[in-house]
Order: sequence, then structure tokens, then C-alpha cells
Amino acid sequence: MDDHLDELSRLADTAGAEVVGRTHQRVEAPTPTFYLGQGKVDELKGVLQETGSTLLLLDEALSPVQGSSLEKALAVRVMDRTEVILDIFATRARSAEAKMQVELAQLEYLLPRLTRMWTHLSRIRGGIGLRGPGETQLETDRRVIRRKISTLKRRLEEVAHHRANQRQGRRDLPSAALVGYTNAGKSSLLRALSGTEIFVEDRLFATLDTLTREVDVGGGYRFRLTDTVGFIRKLPHHLVASFRATLEEAREADLLLHVIDAGAANWEEQVEVVEREMRNAEFGMRNGQDSTDRKRVLYVFNKADLLPEPEPFLALVRERYPHSVLSSTIPHSAFRTPHGGGVEQLRDVLRTSAQALRPIARIRVPLGDGKLLAVLHRDSEVLGEAQVDGVVEVTARVQAWLLGKLRRDGVNVEIGF
Repeated sequence: MDDHLDELSRLADTAGAEVVGRTHQRVEAPTPTFYLGQGKVDELKGVLQETGSTLLLLDEALSPVQGSSLEKALAVRVMDRTEVILDIFATRARSAEAKMQVELAQLEYLLPRLTRMWTHLSRIRGGIGLRGPGETQLETDRRVIRRKISTLKRRLEEVAHHRANQRQGRRDLPSAALVGYTNAGKSSLLRALSGTEIFVEDRLFATLDTLTREVDVGGGYRFRLTDTVGFIRKLPHHLVASFRATLEEAREADLLLHVIDAGAANWEEQVEVVEREMRNAEFGMRNGQDSTDRKRVLYVFNKADLLPEPEPFLALVRERYPHSVLSSTIPHSAFRTPHGGGVEQLRDVLRTSAQALRPIARIRVPLGDGKLLAVLHRDSEVLGEAQVDGVVEVTARVQAWLLGKLRRDGVNVEIGF
């Protein structure tokens, strides 16, 4: 319970509110009018008056009726967890795409709640042929919002299509997507690995826009890393759906880096939240395993500098997550492992993954097979070509799926020469 209220306090801080008090109530079944019991509502009314508060935040989702009833009873603005998250997203969105995604989520949240905005006109509503201006305006607003939702969905589909075309043009490098709970340190990791200047802030949902950087992982290998929006407990489902175009970057990645705050007391719950939401978003996630419908996941326990004993912690988590590494983005941190400190262990694992995902191969192509040469240039990273004994020898970093196809087609392929 304390963890949940702590997180709500951090959400309030991110949204710009000052928290002056907190309380909780165990509710066997939410009441249809207030969600809370009548006694708790009376208690809150007194507390709000004593503290001079103008806003009440609830950690649960409220129905339109419950929100309206609480505002009338308490005479203050009432926001549920969903509204707070949407408010944060609205202030943090920077790109045109992120703004569209947030607007879509806001409109889908607003649509069933329009009625409470027009209750002051209810007394002039009539029957058929006698509708008052309130009901007319309400229906007009509903039509406008539904039309806007349809337009935004169509535009976001166009963005998804555009992203797919972009990905087709950059398949020469292996790719990884940083996913995880909000404020686990995804942006900090991307900054530390790439060496580029990236906005980082110790707040929930500091960044919403996807950001991609190429990272040198050593040995002549490079990785394309994409930072994605963070997840959180009780994240509104329509908000996850509205970010589907952005999450396509993660869906198409060769590898998922699940970033976990190793210093968080409830990190296990955070892992479960992320994996559940990823499953809801139709991602295939399986601990370190590959198959046709499952994504390989590497668990990155970040902020390892906060751990008193990093190595025993890593040994413990590897019992459940065999493919795990520790990392820290704090400069000159005392955190060290036998594999190095900072992000070096992660860089080493990415290099090994790049070698597995894009092994260097020598492919012998008949001189007249221009189609195969075009495929190699399009779908692999060609390092060199030479004409030898009537064939073209192409040296390239080739994805595993393409290697399999070449072998099935009878092409002469040599790896590890």
C-alpha cells in the first residue's frame, strides 16, 4: 500500500502538485456513488478544509458518476490515477506524433465523461421534439470527439506505415529496444552507451518520444538502440493502445532490453507490470529464448551502484532470469563486476548478441544473379565484394533468417572463415 501511495505522490510531483497528506481505505466493493464509503468521504471533507487543499487524487480509476459525486460532496477538484497520468503525458509530449497519441488517449477518456459537464442543463431537457440546448450541445460534442478520434487513429496508422518504411531502409544493423518501468533509467542507459547528449530527469515519464541512437559495442559491431515510453502500474489500456505506433519500434527489434531499477524495493512487481503490459500489446516475451513468435529478452538491472553487494544480487536474480546483467550510469561509480563497471558488461553482451544476430559470412553468387546481389545489399551489411573464379564473393554481416533462406535456396554460404 505504501509503495502505491509513494508512486502516486511521485506522479503528483511530476504533474506539478504539492502533496500535503495521504490516507487509504480498504474497500470490499467500491460504492457506485463515491467509490469510497460515506464515512471516508465525510472524513476527507474535514481534512481538505483543514489543509486548504484544492485537489484530491485517487489511486484507483473512477467512473464518471463517482468522479462527479465526489467533486460535489467535497467541493474540490477530484482526479483519478488515469487523469493524472494523462495530464503528465500532455505536458511531456514533444513531437507531433507524441502529441497526437496523447490527444487520442485524452479524447477516449473524455468521451464517456461528457455528461457530467452538462448536468447544469438537465432541468431544461425534454422528450422527443422538446430537447433542450444542453442535450443538443452534448450530442454535438460527442460527434465532434468521435470524428476527431477517428481522424487521429487514421493519422497514427499513417505514422506506423511511415515507420515501417523507415525500418526497411535501415536493416543493416541489429536493433534493440529499451523497455521497462518508468524512471528505471532507460534514457540514461542510452546516453551512456551512445555518448550523445540525451534529456534525462529523475521523474516519472521524463521522456515520451522514442529516440534512436547507433551504439558502438566493440569488435567492429554496432547496435541500433531505441528508447521507448516507460510503463507504470495501472497504466490506462487506451493509453497503451494509442502508443501502438511508437511501440512498433520495439516490436520489430531483434532484442528487447528490459531495464529494471535494481535499487527499487518492489522491482519484482515492476517487472510483472511491464511484462503484462507488453503481453497486452501483443509482444512475444520469453526469458532469453528465441522462437518464431517470441522475442529474446535481456534483463538489465540498472542503478547497480545502489546495491550493497552487486555480485550476490546478480547471482540471485539469474536463478529466475538467466540472461541478466548489471549496469550503472553514474560516472565514476564504485560499482564493479569481474566484467567491468558502468555499462561495459551490457556493451559486451550486446556485442555477443550482434555477432549472433549478424554473423559475418562469405557468400558466393553466380555472376549473372543480379537479383541475389540486390537482396544481399538490401537485407545485409555488405563489407566487400570480389570476383573469384567466375563468381562474386560477397563478404557481409547477415541476419540469421537470411542465412537460413540462402541455404535453403542452395546458395554457397561460409561462416567463420
